[in-house]
This record gives sequence, structure tokens and C-alpha cells, in this order.
Amino acid sequence: MIDSKKIRKEYFEPAFLICVIVLGVACFAMPRIIGGLGVYLEKEPLAISKSLELLAGEKLGGYDIDFKEKIGNKAIVESLGTEEYIQWTLVDTDVEADSPVRYCTLFITYYDSPDRVPHVPEECYTGGGYQKIASEGFSVKYSEEEPSLTIPVRRVVFDSTKKSLWQNDTKFSVMYFFNVNGVYCNSREDARFVINRNVLSKQLFFSKVEWKFFGKDRFGGFAYPKKEDIEAASEKLLKAFVCKLENEHWPQIETK
Repeated sequence: MIDSKKIRKEYFEPAFLICVIVLGVACFAMPRIIGGLGVYLEKEPLAISKSLELLAGEKLGGYDIDFKEKIGNKAIVESLGTEEYIQWTLVDTDVEADSPVRYCTLFITYYDSPDRVPHVPEECYTGGGYQKIASEGFSVKYSEEEPSLTIPVRRVVFDSTKKSLWQNDTKFSVMYFFNVNGVYCNSREDARFVINRNVLSKQLFFSKVEWKFFGKDRFGGFAYPKKEDIEAASEKLLKAFVCKLENEHWPQIETK
């Protein structure tokens, strides 16, 4: 049988009472101490300064906006986690009509919720029937200011799992990076690290920029660029709009 008198006696032992008092004081005082130090463990959402839909008119740097796509499936939008996004097809009119960097799909999302990091191409494309072949990082200069401003970019190479033997090379590259409260990174792990270490900011946002280059051949098929062409075209692309995003759309974060 359980000895209730013994249990009550243990609860009134000095050591147990001291532990209860210390824990109670800590629970009461800790939030006030953290707040007094200017540390924010819970973040507040931060709305975008200007909608992404207003990023450009008919021109975006050296690109024509060929097509603006909106996601019609509500389930997909819910899975995306935000309604603040653009999904455009751009045309570089400075290159030849058959250039493999003639077209570019640009997908930008903005998140004001601090509790998640959005899907990355490694998940989305493999879930759509493609296999990841390679992944690497490279830096892209997006401004002519001195010192040169660069962004770390992730390039992921995919190939179809359902291609036929008669098809040409179907491998293609998808590039992306994150902006987390003004800090650029090129992986979801790095984005999470920035979120977790950013304890002096009361609010939080992050945005993902993703793009893919392709061309069209005379038979109606697709042609994809090589690595060196991708890096050169990515620099031209990011110079066309990243500074505009920084100055007009992404919020300016101030820390104490």
C-alpha cells in the first residue's frame, strides 16, 4: 500500500520546498529578465512594405514579362504557406531567340510568419517526378556598388525519371536563395540558423527567390544552359530587381 503520510512528509522536506521556490521564481522572473535585455524569443509577423505584384510594370531590367501566373488551386496555396508571391515568365530580348537563357521562370515568395521555412526545390521537384543530380553554391554580384554586393546562391541540378531514350539531355538547373531579416543564405538549414540566432529583432520575415533558365528549339522542345551560362545570366537577372526588392519591398529591420 502507498504510505500517504510518508509522501506528504517528503513534500515538506526543506530541499524539495527550496527547489519549488527556486523554480517558481525563475518562471516568474525569466521573461522579465530576457525582455529587459532586449532579447525576443517569440517573433511577431512583419508585413511586406510593398506587394511583390508591384515589382515591375511591363519591364524588369533587361527583361520583358511574358506571363504572370497565379495559383488557382487553394490547396496548393495553403501548402505554399503564403499568398504574397509572384510567378512570372521573363524573356531576355538581348539574347538570340534560340539561346538557352532566353526564358526565365521567376518565383518569389514572402513570409511574415516566423514559424516555418518554405519548401525548397529539392523537395518540390523530387515530389514532382524528378531526381536530384547535383547541388552546389556560388556567389552572384547583384550591384555595381563598391564594395561589390553579392548573394550566395544554391544551384540544384535535376533530371527526369520518366524520360524516353530518344529524348535529348533533360537535365536542368534551379537556383534559389533566402533573405532572412536582411541576411542572405542559400540553404534552408542556414535560414533556420539565422532565424534562431536573431534574438535581438522583435519581428521576423523571410523571402525566397527561385528561378530557372531555359530556351526553346525549332521543334518546340526545351534547351537548358550550361553552368557558366547560368552564372552569367543569374548575375544579369539579379541586377535587374534585387536592389528594388531591398529598397521598396522587403522591410528594413532595426535591432536594438
